[in-house]
Amino acid sequence: MTTPSDGMNPITEDDIANYLANTPDFFERHAQLLAAVQLTSPHGNRAVSLQERQAEMLREKIKALEHRIMDMVRNGNENMVISDRIHRWARSMFVVQSGRALPPTLVAELQKQFMVPQVALKVWDVDTRYAGEPFAQGVSEDAKSFASSLTSAYCGVNSGFEAVDWLEDPATAMSIALVPLRAGAINSPGAAFGMLVLASPDPQRFQSGMGTDFLERIAELASAALARIRPK
Repeated sequence: MTTPSDGMNPITEDDIANYLANTPDFFERHAQLLAAVQLTSPHGNRAVSLQERQAEMLREKIKALEHRIMDMVRNGNENMVISDRIHRWARSMFVVQSGRALPPTLVAELQKQFMVPQVALKVWDVDTRYAGEPFAQGVSEDAKSFASSLTSAYCGVNSGFEAVDWLEDPATAMSIALVPLRAGAINSPGAAFGMLVLASPDPQRFQSGMGTDFLERIAELASAALARIRPK
């Protein structure tokens, strides 16, 4: 190896690494080095051979892959459970014959299937036949404007939203989800014609920043089902 006193640049570790990477037959010509090289094991201070260290690294990679596979299986199972619950909830709405019974059924089954402590629903701009129903009353213009301003579900703490007062026990709503209902997707143009309120005494149940894909699917299905109680 050259030194600065030789008048040449010294060989660096990168130079050695590049040489070995570009000379794959080096260890074929110097096979004894594989057994002679000693490395420190990460599982203690003992020295191990290069082959042993490679085997340890391979086992660690296999273990990491096993964890990833288990995470994928767990996520897949959770997604299947959610899919089954959405299926049962949607089916319950399809079998309701009465338009008046649809909103209460939607709320009760949503609460049951997804184990949400409190759920409330208000719908406005309904057909005149349903204008006197509880689900179509008690909504201010400010609440309607707020619902229309949402292009995705709001999740977080109760900051004094009017919609929380639609719940049976507003004082226990420590975290909430406000889901606007409009024709088509949740972020479709046009005013909202209703809003779902999901609430829990658990402050972590509906967190700010949580994924809202599930709630968006709920909004689309609920909006489609409620279309039959709106003016034609």
